[in-house]
Amino acid sequence: MINYQISSEEREQLKQVISTLLKTEYTLRQNLREQEKEHQASNEQLYLETLEIFDALETLRFVLAENPEIKESGLQRLPKSLASIEKKLLGMLEKRGVKSIIFTESQPNFEFCRVVDREIKDDIEEQTITKVVRQGFELDNQVLRPIEVITSKKSSSN
Repeated sequence: MINYQISSEEREQLKQVISTLLKTEYTLRQNLREQEKEHQASNEQLYLETLEIFDALETLRFVLAENPEIKESGLQRLPKSLASIEKKLLGMLEKRGVKSIIFTESQPNFEFCRVVDREIKDDIEEQTITKVVRQGFELDNQVLRPIEVITSKKSSSN
Protein backbone atom coordinates (compact mmCIF):
# COMPACT_ATOMS: atom_id res chain seq x y z
CA MET A 1 0.00 0.00 0.00
CA ILE A 2 1.31 3.40 -0.98
CA ASN A 3 1.09 6.08 1.64
CA TYR A 4 0.75 9.62 0.29
CA GLN A 5 1.57 12.59 2.39
CA ILE A 6 0.45 16.07 1.56
CA SER A 7 1.66 19.27 3.03
CA SER A 8 -0.56 21.45 5.14
CA GLU A 9 -0.56 23.99 2.30
CA GLU A 10 -1.82 21.36 -0.16
CA ARG A 11 -4.40 20.25 2.41
CA GLU A 12 -5.72 23.81 2.69
CA GLN A 13 -5.86 24.14 -1.10
CA LEU A 14 -7.86 20.90 -1.32
CA LYS A 15 -10.22 22.14 1.39
CA GLN A 16 -10.72 25.36 -0.58
CA VAL A 17 -11.37 23.48 -3.82
CA ILE A 18 -13.84 21.13 -2.13
CA SER A 19 -15.56 24.03 -0.39
CA THR A 20 -15.85 25.94 -3.68
CA LEU A 21 -17.22 22.85 -5.45
CA LEU A 22 -19.81 22.28 -2.71
CA LYS A 23 -20.93 25.91 -2.87
CA THR A 24 -21.17 25.73 -6.66
CA GLU A 25 -23.19 22.51 -6.44
CA TYR A 26 -25.57 24.09 -3.91
CA THR A 27 -26.02 27.18 -6.11
CA LEU A 28 -26.63 25.06 -9.21
CA ARG A 29 -29.21 22.92 -7.39
CA GLN A 30 -30.96 26.05 -6.13
CA ASN A 31 -30.99 27.57 -9.64
CA LEU A 32 -32.36 24.34 -11.07
CA ARG A 33 -35.20 24.30 -8.49
CA GLU A 34 -36.04 27.92 -9.35
CA GLN A 35 -36.05 27.17 -13.08
CA GLU A 36 -38.29 24.15 -12.52
CA LYS A 37 -40.73 26.30 -10.52
CA GLU A 38 -40.73 28.97 -13.25
CA HIS A 39 -41.26 26.33 -15.93
CA GLN A 40 -44.14 24.80 -13.99
CA ALA A 41 -45.74 28.21 -13.45
CA SER A 42 -45.35 29.01 -17.14
CA ASN A 43 -46.95 25.70 -18.09
CA GLU A 44 -49.82 26.27 -15.68
CA GLN A 45 -50.42 29.71 -17.18
CA LEU A 46 -50.38 28.22 -20.68
CA TYR A 47 -52.90 25.58 -19.63
CA LEU A 48 -55.18 28.17 -18.03
CA GLU A 49 -55.09 30.35 -21.13
CA THR A 50 -55.76 27.32 -23.33
CA LEU A 51 -58.71 26.40 -21.11
CA GLU A 52 -60.14 29.90 -21.60
CA ILE A 53 -60.12 29.29 -25.34
CA PHE A 54 -61.64 25.84 -24.79
CA ASP A 55 -64.40 27.44 -22.67
CA ALA A 56 -65.16 29.99 -25.37
CA LEU A 57 -65.39 27.27 -28.03
CA GLU A 58 -67.50 25.07 -25.76
CA THR A 59 -69.92 27.91 -25.06
CA LEU A 60 -70.21 28.63 -28.75
CA ARG A 61 -70.83 24.95 -29.48
CA PHE A 62 -73.53 24.72 -26.79
CA VAL A 63 -75.28 27.82 -28.09
CA LEU A 64 -75.29 26.41 -31.61
CA ALA A 65 -76.46 22.97 -30.40
CA GLU A 66 -79.21 24.35 -28.18
CA ASN A 67 -80.57 26.67 -30.83
CA PRO A 68 -80.81 24.80 -34.12
CA GLU A 69 -82.89 27.60 -35.60
CA ILE A 70 -80.49 30.36 -34.71
CA LYS A 71 -81.89 33.62 -35.79
CA GLU A 72 -80.06 35.72 -38.28
CA SER A 73 -78.84 38.01 -35.50
CA GLY A 74 -77.16 35.01 -33.85
CA LEU A 75 -75.42 34.09 -37.08
CA GLN A 76 -74.29 37.68 -37.47
CA ARG A 77 -72.60 37.47 -34.04
CA LEU A 78 -70.80 34.24 -34.94
CA PRO A 79 -67.89 35.90 -36.81
CA LYS A 80 -67.41 38.31 -33.88
CA SER A 81 -67.35 35.41 -31.40
CA LEU A 82 -64.85 33.49 -33.50
CA ALA A 83 -62.70 36.62 -33.91
CA SER A 84 -62.67 37.02 -30.12
CA ILE A 85 -61.46 33.44 -29.69
CA GLU A 86 -58.82 33.95 -32.37
CA LYS A 87 -57.65 37.15 -30.64
CA LYS A 88 -57.28 35.30 -27.31
CA LEU A 89 -55.27 32.57 -28.97
CA LEU A 90 -52.98 35.03 -30.77
CA GLY A 91 -52.48 36.93 -27.51
CA MET A 92 -51.50 33.70 -25.78
CA LEU A 93 -48.96 32.97 -28.53
CA GLU A 94 -47.57 36.53 -28.51
CA LYS A 95 -46.92 36.31 -24.76
CA ARG A 96 -44.58 33.44 -25.57
CA GLY A 97 -42.78 35.27 -28.36
CA VAL A 98 -44.69 33.80 -31.31
CA LYS A 99 -45.50 36.52 -33.86
CA SER A 100 -47.49 36.58 -37.07
CA ILE A 101 -45.36 36.96 -40.17
CA ILE A 102 -46.38 40.15 -41.93
CA PHE A 103 -45.89 39.66 -45.64
CA THR A 104 -47.43 42.06 -48.14
CA GLU A 105 -45.62 41.19 -51.36
CA SER A 106 -47.51 39.84 -54.36
CA GLN A 107 -44.85 37.24 -55.19
CA PRO A 108 -43.95 34.49 -52.69
CA ASN A 109 -40.71 34.79 -50.76
CA PHE A 110 -39.78 31.17 -50.10
CA GLU A 111 -38.03 32.16 -46.90
CA PHE A 112 -41.50 32.86 -45.43
CA CYS A 113 -43.95 31.24 -47.86
CA ARG A 114 -44.90 27.77 -48.98
CA VAL A 115 -46.98 27.37 -52.13
CA VAL A 116 -49.65 24.75 -51.42
CA ASP A 117 -51.61 25.06 -54.66
CA ARG A 118 -51.76 26.88 -57.97
CA GLU A 119 -54.79 28.19 -59.80
CA ILE A 120 -55.28 29.32 -63.35
CA LYS A 121 -55.48 33.09 -63.61
CA ASP A 122 -54.72 34.44 -67.06
CA ASP A 123 -55.37 38.06 -66.06
CA ILE A 124 -52.44 38.37 -63.62
CA GLU A 125 -48.72 37.65 -63.70
CA GLU A 126 -47.65 34.06 -63.09
CA GLN A 127 -46.62 33.19 -59.50
CA THR A 128 -48.74 36.01 -58.05
CA ILE A 129 -50.19 35.16 -54.65
CA THR A 130 -53.94 34.83 -55.10
CA LYS A 131 -54.85 33.64 -51.62
CA VAL A 132 -53.28 33.13 -48.22
CA VAL A 133 -54.47 29.75 -46.95
CA ARG A 134 -52.79 29.81 -43.52
CA GLN A 135 -51.01 32.55 -41.63
CA GLY A 136 -47.33 32.12 -40.96
CA PHE A 137 -45.65 32.55 -37.58
CA GLU A 138 -42.14 33.13 -36.32
CA LEU A 139 -40.43 32.56 -33.00
CA ASP A 140 -37.16 34.30 -32.15
CA ASN A 141 -36.85 35.56 -35.75
CA GLN A 142 -37.07 32.03 -37.13
CA VAL A 143 -39.99 30.74 -39.17
CA LEU A 144 -42.10 28.50 -36.98
CA ARG A 145 -44.68 27.91 -39.70
CA PRO A 146 -44.47 29.46 -43.17
CA ILE A 147 -47.34 31.37 -44.75
CA GLU A 148 -49.22 28.91 -46.95
CA VAL A 149 -50.34 30.48 -50.22
CA ILE A 150 -52.00 29.72 -53.52
CA THR A 151 -50.33 31.28 -56.56
CA SER A 152 -51.44 31.95 -60.09
CA LYS A 153 -50.45 30.16 -63.23
CA LYS A 154 -51.34 30.69 -66.86
CA SER A 155 -53.61 28.24 -68.61
CA SER A 156 -51.79 25.93 -70.96
CA SER A 157 -53.90 27.10 -73.92
CA ASN A 158 -52.38 30.62 -73.86
